[in-house]
Amino acid sequence: MRKGIHPEYGPVVFRDRAANHAFLTRSTMTGERTIEWEDGNTYPVVDVEISNVSHPFYTGTARVLDTAGRVERFERRYGKRGRA
Repeated sequence: MRKGIHPEYGPVVFRDRAANHAFLTRSTMTGERTIEWEDGNTYPVVDVEISNVSHPFYTGTARVLDTAGRVERFERRYGKRGRA
């Protein structure tokens, strides 16, 4: 790799404010604010709107589409299609 063209890669805390959850990982993102982590060290913090803790897909609160009901409603409106 060429030196001087890549962003700095280091530890960063990502914090989900909606779920009050944070995790430490490595990233090229940086934040202006810092936070003292559980290990006693200070890391830059990046606030995110959604994470695996608050996302509906991961939490199991995702809305399931009722495709059978939609098909039946379509067939009631326009009639069943006959086979050719």
